[in-house]
Amino acid sequence: MKTKVYNTAGKEVQEVELNEAIFNVAVKPEVVHEVFVAQTNNRRQPWADTKNRGEVSGGGKKPWQQKGTGRARHGSIRSPIWKGGGVAFGPLTERNYRTKINKQKRRGAIRMCLSDKAQNGALYVVDSFSFDEPKTKLFAAFLKAMPLKQKNFLVLSAAKDANLLRVTRNLGTVETMRAEDVNVVDLLRKQAIITSLEGLKKIESTFAK
Repeated sequence: MKTKVYNTAGKEVQEVELNEAIFNVAVKPEVVHEVFVAQTNNRRQPWADTKNRGEVSGGGKKPWQQKGTGRARHGSIRSPIWKGGGVAFGPLTERNYRTKINKQKRRGAIRMCLSDKAQNGALYVVDSFSFDEPKTKLFAAFLKAMPLKQKNFLVLSAAKDANLLRVTRNLGTVETMRAEDVNVVDLLRKQAIITSLEGLKKIESTFAK
């Protein structure tokens, strides 16, 4: 399986062979979904918190006598049926949303997402991310020159690249990260991948295992 390689002017310069073990595997939506749910659960923070009837203030005295008033019998204004009372079975910050997912399944789902991108024309390879100046307008011009059909992109570099981060950080449709850090959530959030030849090698060396 081959794909075209472009330069920063958007012109095709060569072709490169893709690793079949990464870019040509059968996609199983149920596996990708399971890993996606696990990842989003692990990112989730339990912010919601409520107080039960033992934690709200007030209510030390019986609101009124048990009998003779014609009103319903109540023992405390902290009861959940009172406005301002405690909450019964409400959310607490102690809740743990963490979901375990084994490494083999997680890597398999990443390979499936990469294969889906490659097989549907959403993988673009450039010879290198070398720009004359670290300016956003140069990367924006590069995107216009490329034969892109998608509207938002995940840019993968072989290593941490300060200049690449600088030229892409002001583009709302672009997210940049190291190739070895790519994950299912980011692959699904972006429509296409743009990577360099070095980034492609890093992807293959990381996820071919």
